[in-house]
Amino acid sequence: MDYMTYKGYHGSCDTDMAQEVCRGKILFIDDLVTYKADSAKELRTAFHEAVDDYIETCKLVGKEPQKPLKGQFNVRIPKELHREAYLRSIQDDVSLNEVVARSMRAYLHGNLEVVHNHKHNVSVTMGSREDSQWQTGQTTTAKDLDWTGEHHAKH
Repeated sequence: MDYMTYKGYHGSCDTDMAQEVCRGKILFIDDLVTYKADSAKELRTAFHEAVDDYIETCKLVGKEPQKPLKGQFNVRIPKELHREAYLRSIQDDVSLNEVVARSMRAYLHGNLEVVHNHKHNVSVTMGSREDSQWQTGQTTTAKDLDWTGEHHAKH
């Protein structure tokens, strides 16, 4: 399906061969806002007019225009896949939402970004044999190490 974008709204583009018209609707809002035209070029104009009219009508009736998509949705997946995703989030020290977002990016954009955030206990001592000022720090990630020997955990 083709779609158009205007002012953050998306609209569908369909052809009705029986009636010889192009038509569409604003996507991702609860209200039904449709538009039609005799050509594809005119359909784009009709879509822009429909979005502008929708926004203006909402103002007139005292309603907040819906913004397409909130960035949250419910997903039903098999229990085993849910468990695997949750375990991966623990392994990578990220939220389950981040695992889902990374998975969706890989599926939609064909790239797979693997970021390993394994926690390692590291003890580093800096100084020299001649220097009596030895500095030791312990951390779970390199970013958290303060060379004064203090550990600053991220919260």
